[in-house]
Amino acid sequence: MSVLDPCPCSIQEVRLSGQVVRAAAVQLEGVPGRVDLTLGRLETMVVEAAERGARLIAVPEFCTSPLPMRAEVHDAVLPRENVAVDMFRRLAARYRLTVGGSMVVADDDEVYNRYHLVEPDGFVHTHDKDLPTMWENCFYTGGGYYRDGSDDGAFETALGGVGVASCWELIRTGTVRRLRGRVGVAVTGTHWWTVPRNWGGLTDRVLGPLAQYNRYLSENAPAEFARRLGAPVLQASHCGSFRTDFLLAPGTGVCVPYETEYVGATQIVDASGTVLASRRADEGPGVVYADVTLGAREPVLPLEDRFWIPELPLLLRGYWHQQNVAGRSYYRRRGRSAGLRAAGSHRAAGADGPARG
Repeated sequence: MSVLDPCPCSIQEVRLSGQVVRAAAVQLEGVPGRVDLTLGRLETMVVEAAERGARLIAVPEFCTSPLPMRAEVHDAVLPRENVAVDMFRRLAARYRLTVGGSMVVADDDEVYNRYHLVEPDGFVHTHDKDLPTMWENCFYTGGGYYRDGSDDGAFETALGGVGVASCWELIRTGTVRRLRGRVGVAVTGTHWWTVPRNWGGLTDRVLGPLAQYNRYLSENAPAEFARRLGAPVLQASHCGSFRTDFLLAPGTGVCVPYETEYVGATQIVDASGTVLASRRADEGPGVVYADVTLGAREPVLPLEDRFWIPELPLLLRGYWHQQNVAGRSYYRRRGRSAGLRAAGSHRAAGADGPARG
């Protein structure tokens, strides 16, 4: 087993492990705010993957509850030690596998979207997503990467260097910079939705082209990320339709109904960006499998000298900024306190698990 060079600029010096591992990625249809139901479905799928030989398993971002902008989602905020991490550790030990996914957790008086990568010996590596995406800002705050350079999401494991990332972290150049040359595989998850289908002519005449481009981005993000990272990528996704609220302005609760669906695909791609296994969101829940060769290689494509990997159209960037501002205002006014209360209730009810490794 190789130890990957920690310097992203010395990719030529990174030794390839060449280890082949049976990998799986889970596509989940969860229930907003219902940790019990969502985790029950997830455990069934992880056990299925393990019993079919998978030893590296990716589950989606927000694996304990989807995250539409709805009040019941606050109920899914868990304490740092919780039933989901307990489940990961139990299954990792039973099947001698490594499993990773994110969930919203309360820690140090804030709420984070925390990715957990759990090894067979029970050791838990964590990474807080750098920036919430759009209305996700209502429920949690950003991690340490853009704040102070900490929390890079690159871990040394029994499989060698493993990187983790969530959703739109895959289309930011900063994520590639912090992982490139340090990891032999990236384990990721997403929660990627599309434009509203209930806004009548606005959807048809104005948002139609944006919907097409957004779908393209979601379906190609893992491969484009792998081509710049130089390592295989597992990405797990959500599927299904949902209703949410769309905040119109910061500082107010004024919103409009937003009916939409998840897009993208649960995928496993190799270091060149070739798709080894894929399941589109519209195909429903399921698990994809592939044999993955671990190890870093020279990236196929150079990394862009900008914030985003793709060229985001003005309308999409405007949507991102507007929802970020409105969501952060909601988090300060209501979201943070509601999440902390929910985590406290879970803790009081005995939802905590054993201390992390």
